[in-house]
Amino acid sequence: MTEPSTTFQPPTETSLNYSDTNNGNVCFRDNFTEMSINSVILLICLSGLVGNGIVLWSLSFHIKRNLFTVYILNLGVADFGLLLFLAVSLTIDMMNNLFCFILEWRPFLLLFLFAYNSSLYLLTVISIERCLSVLFPIWCRCHRPKHLSAIVCSLLWVLSSLLIGLMHYFCVLNRTEKCAITIISMHVLNFLLFIPIMVLSNLILSIKVRCSSLQRQPGKLYAIILLTVLFFLAFAVPFSFQSFVLHFNYSFLPTPICLMLASVNSSINPVIYFLVGSYRKRRFRGSIKVALQRVFEEKADTRKDGETDRIDTLEMAT
Repeated sequence: MTEPSTTFQPPTETSLNYSDTNNGNVCFRDNFTEMSINSVILLICLSGLVGNGIVLWSLSFHIKRNLFTVYILNLGVADFGLLLFLAVSLTIDMMNNLFCFILEWRPFLLLFLFAYNSSLYLLTVISIERCLSVLFPIWCRCHRPKHLSAIVCSLLWVLSSLLIGLMHYFCVLNRTEKCAITIISMHVLNFLLFIPIMVLSNLILSIKVRCSSLQRQPGKLYAIILLTVLFFLAFAVPFSFQSFVLHFNYSFLPTPICLMLASVNSSINPVIYFLVGSYRKRRFRGSIKVALQRVFEEKADTRKDGETDRIDTLEMAT
């Protein structure tokens, strides 16, 4: 059974319909459980905003720019936006419930979905990029267009904007029967194109690394991508799946739980960068800045430890 349209929920034709009485907001002062979960999500969002803010600041001003940092910078912007829009939406929804306000939170819901899609698309392209760099290292180093990363990121932002623009037009401005088709088409695109490509790219990458003749530990970049993708599949995909099945009067998980998992996914990436970057010789050490430099700057590992690990060198250079 679907959840009431008067509570914060993933985008559906009902939840984006602005014609509900009192702007779709009803006072629920007695829903203590929902308010408690929303409070926890807000705390996760705040911590994630701090972590992603540190990463964005470091990548923008303290770390040498390369093709991989361009992707990570855009992914950080998407995660930061997701957490910000989710926090604003939940705050407005909680104020409506506590004080019987009629403030509208659904525009921020569309922005949240815009950031969510952008994060998915960027992570898919990152996976493809790393897979190609391992399968065709010479081509990537010698023939890859210099500004390809920036161009691809721009196109992905445009794609996400186009999808959300269509949802806004059909579900908010005109409220036509095409609203449901637009939302379902977006989820089908995510499930049948981007997520399978992401999984396949990382599967090929993992097999290639494991079967490599170089008997070395996988590089930090490989570990970061693999962990980021695994966390996305475990924590972010349930939200998208819940949004899809709600159209057919089913519920995969309680909506607050899906939102909590999505907020955890966008908050965990800075933690992954720091742990992977600071892990050296079976110990975690170093500042946040140094940890990020070890991961993202070219040949950071070889400069500091004198190691000649060809996998790490190749990953930092590409």
